[in-house]
This record gives sequence, structure tokens and C-alpha cells, in this order.
Amino acid sequence: MLTLCFRLAAAINGYMAYYMPTNRLVRWLRSPSGLKWAIPVALIAATSYLLAMKGCMTIIDHGGPAYLNVLAGLFAWNTLKFTVVALLAPVTILRRIVGRATQLRANVTC
Repeated sequence: MLTLCFRLAAAINGYMAYYMPTNRLVRWLRSPSGLKWAIPVALIAATSYLLAMKGCMTIIDHGGPAYLNVLAGLFAWNTLKFTVVALLAPVTILRRIVGRATQLRANVTC
């Protein structure tokens, strides 16, 4: 039963990672070619999702349909996702620079 749960969770994770557009964008922002764009894109996306969440919450507060709560939750999750990308991008850049320097130093001494 536990194996079935793990396989189901892995299948759902694979589906979400491949087909959901924000997950594809986050994967690209973490790649070496997208790393230089990570901070500006993540800040713009996080701000946009935050404003969209605020708009949904305003509509809900003024008597709008309750199913917009799901959309507001999705916007909040995407805001957090892009905020983490923006915060971790400088750390990832520094790790890659240090890794390259270490690799070059090891190649020179050999």
C-alpha cells in the first residue's frame, strides 16, 4: 500500500512538473541558461501573482463567488514559489562560480 502511495505521488509530481507552466518556468530559471534572468523574472512574477491574489480576495470580500478562494490559494502558492526562486538565485549563482573556480584550479594543478 505504501509503495502504491509513493508511485501515485511520483506520478502526480511528474505530471505537475511537466505540464504546469509555472513549474516549467521555475525549472528554466534554475537552469544555467535561465539563471541570469531568475531574479528579475521571479520578482515580476511574484508581484503579479500577489496583485492577482489581492484582486481575488477583494472580489470575495465584496460578495463574489466562493470558488475564487481556490484561485487565490493558487496565486499565493505561486507567489511563494517565485519568491523562493528570487531568494535562492544569488546563492545558486555563487555556488556555480565557486564550483567553476574549484574545477579550474583542479585542472591547472593536474
